[in-house]
Amino acid sequence: MLLLDDAVLARHGQGFGPFDLRVDAGERVALLGPSGAGKSTLLTLMSGDIAPTTGRVLLDGRPAAALEPRVRARRRAVLPQSHQVAFGLPVELIVSLGRWSGSTGENHDRWVRQALAWASAGHLHGRRYDQLSGGEQARVQLARVLAQLADARPGLLLVDEPLASLDPGLQLELLDTLGRFCRERGHALVAVLHDIQQALNGFERLLLVRRGQLQADLPAGTAALPALETLFGLRLQVLTTAAGDWALSARRPEAAA
Repeated sequence: MLLLDDAVLARHGQGFGPFDLRVDAGERVALLGPSGAGKSTLLTLMSGDIAPTTGRVLLDGRPAAALEPRVRARRRAVLPQSHQVAFGLPVELIVSLGRWSGSTGENHDRWVRQALAWASAGHLHGRRYDQLSGGEQARVQLARVLAQLADARPGLLLVDEPLASLDPGLQLELLDTLGRFCRERGHALVAVLHDIQQALNGFERLLLVRRGQLQADLPAGTAALPALETLFGLRLQVLTTAAGDWALSARRPEAAA
């Protein structure tokens, strides 16, 4: 579905890449790395919103940045970090922006309401976006991208820290919702995350990024812990409960010593 072939991006005086990777339909991929590593830049490159300086980024075998915007919007949806909107627009209008390349009329309204329900934001219908909390705005924006790909088969969903402003219960609920939404439609999901345990539990594959370079591309699981320790400069330990569940303990190396 998505192919980056020796893709390099020169931006703000920095070089990112080269990136060589592919994402197939149905995959769940977590993008991890320290702050400022280039994760959001890589996600933007994947989206086709910017073209690589050299190399290729192909969506369905065609240069992603060269696709007509309406065509690209029917194949992939992007949830950025920032949720700023300049005007006090109704929530349902924000969500409906995800449908601009799709159907209209009765079906259009149904998908808007359904997307709000998926994002645990149905109660926000009729509210003004600028009067919502940061977590509520995040759920409305999540509903927007879910509405965009609700009837696409298959699509590519790119999300940048989608759970950062939510409480722990909502994080777990919406991580499950994202996974189920993509599985049912055969969508590929690529998510920038900072929570290592969420990446290991909710995703099949990890892309590790540092200083604008892809450091590793490996399966999610405890076998990835040594690479994650190197990436973040941490000591990670798996703690197992009597019920068989597990959690990660993270410490700085000097604290571990």
